[in-house]
Amino acid sequence: MSQGKARVISTELLPNSEAEWKRLVKTTYIGQDGVTRTWEHAERTTRPEGSAFDGVSVVAILEKDTGREILLEKQYRPPLDKICIELPAGLVDKGETAEQAAVRELKEETGYVAQALTTSPIMFNDPGFCNTNFKLVEVSVDMSLPENQNLKPELEENEFIEVFHVKLDDLWDECVRWEAQGYALDARLASFAKGIQIAQKFGLVSRP
Repeated sequence: MSQGKARVISTELLPNSEAEWKRLVKTTYIGQDGVTRTWEHAERTTRPEGSAFDGVSVVAILEKDTGREILLEKQYRPPLDKICIELPAGLVDKGETAEQAAVRELKEETGYVAQALTTSPIMFNDPGFCNTNFKLVEVSVDMSLPENQNLKPELEENEFIEVFHVKLDDLWDECVRWEAQGYALDARLASFAKGIQIAQKFGLVSRP
C-alpha cells in the first residue's frame, strides 16, 4: 500500500468544545499515600450508554493449504503520518455485544463473513494516557462460503484500507520487517505477534 497523497498539512491545538471523538480532562485523585494529586488524560466520548467498552479488535485466522494465516489491514493514520499495520478493529454500536461488533466490523472492513469464537476481558490501550478500551475477539472464517470467495467490503467514504494476510508463524518476523520498511505497528498486533514468538521460543506451542 502506497501512502499516495495522504500526508499531514498542519497541526494545531483542539479546544474541547470542537472535539467530536475525545477530550482532554484533569482528574483530581488521592493516591495510595493519601496525598491529593492531579492527572491529565484523554477520554473517548463515543462509548455507547450502557457499554463498558469502546470497541473491538478482531483476530481472524484463515485456514490455508499452506498453513494458517492471519488477516491484517494497512491504513493511513494522521496522528502518526504513516501507514499503520493493524488487526481489523472498530467501535461498538449502541446495544451491540463485542461478538456482534467484531463480526460486523470484519465484514465492513474486509468483506469476510465470520463467526465469533472467544472474547477477551476488557483491555486498556494506554491507561496512563486515556480511558480507551476494547475487547479482543477471535473469529472463525469459513473459506468455503461463497461470500468469502467474492469479498465485498463496505468501507465508509473516508476509509482507505488494504486487506492482506500473512503466515501466522512468520508474524513477528514480518513485524520487524514492516517497521524497517517505514510502517507503523499497532500495539495490539505487535503484542499478539510477540506473544506467539515467545511461546514458540519457550516451547509453549509447537509449529504445525
